[in-house]
Amino acid sequence: MIRRFIGIAALAAIMALPVAAQAQGVPGGVERGSREGERAGGPVGAIVGGVIGGVVGGVNGVLGVDERPRFRSYVVEQRRPSYQYREDVRIGAVLPEEGVTYYDVPQEYGVREYRYTVVNGRTVLVEPRSRRIVEIVE
Repeated sequence: MIRRFIGIAALAAIMALPVAAQAQGVPGGVERGSREGERAGGPVGAIVGGVIGGVVGGVNGVLGVDERPRFRSYVVEQRRPSYQYREDVRIGAVLPEEGVTYYDVPQEYGVREYRYTVVNGRTVLVEPRSRRIVEIVE
């Protein structure tokens, strides 16, 4: 029984890794890894795939390591006004409904589901429906 469990977990991890590597950020990595892991290995695969996807997504971030400096330069060139936020600017923080202006990320960066804004002088990527910060671009 334990050998079977370990075998299924290993198989799920191997099959979920390529999908997780393409995920964007921790939330996307967990979601995609879990979904693919469940297809490959059932409930155990979902757990293993979610963990692997979250780790890989957290390392890559939403933009990816190579895109961050170029995107940061783009935002500086745009001279967007900075929203003054009284709370800590951190991943997971939810921005207020009013007063914050969100901008589309240019297609060349490959980020379609998020918008960006500038908060307390820091560029952040935000999930538009929830207004939750998903990445701080530095």
